[in-house]
Amino acid sequence: MLPRGKGGADAGLIEGLSHLTFIVRDLDKMGRIITEVLGGEEVYSSGDQSFSTSREKFFIAGGLWIAIMEGESLPSRTYNHVAFKVSDEQLEKARVAIERLGLDVKPPRPRVDGEGQSLYFHDHDNHLFELHTGTLEERLQRYGKHRQ
Repeated sequence: MLPRGKGGADAGLIEGLSHLTFIVRDLDKMGRIITEVLGGEEVYSSGDQSFSTSREKFFIAGGLWIAIMEGESLPSRTYNHVAFKVSDEQLEKARVAIERLGLDVKPPRPRVDGEGQSLYFHDHDNHLFELHTGTLEERLQRYGKHRQ
């Protein structure tokens, strides 16, 4: 069970994550990342129509709605990122797909035993993604042991 702070689940405002939206230059390139690396399925494409601010596609990956919309790339790379939970086995399968797509894999940050493994990669528009094998509970338990 995760700890609940003053602004936690008992506050009643947030029910969960609705969706993630990424602004990208090329919908097809990002679509391949979502389908081939994250195992997503495309469920909508606006084609040449635009119901929002630009052409868009929707995907479902791991039960999560991911939207991509045409637009300008991020101007630079930062450590701001989205991390997706994966199994140890899936991490290596994802690495192969990432390399096949020619994406830039970032070296992992230093870790302590017990906080899981991560694979970081950038898409073509400077978004940073992390595939992570650990959980918050495991990390909090490990960090608690580290302080003792």
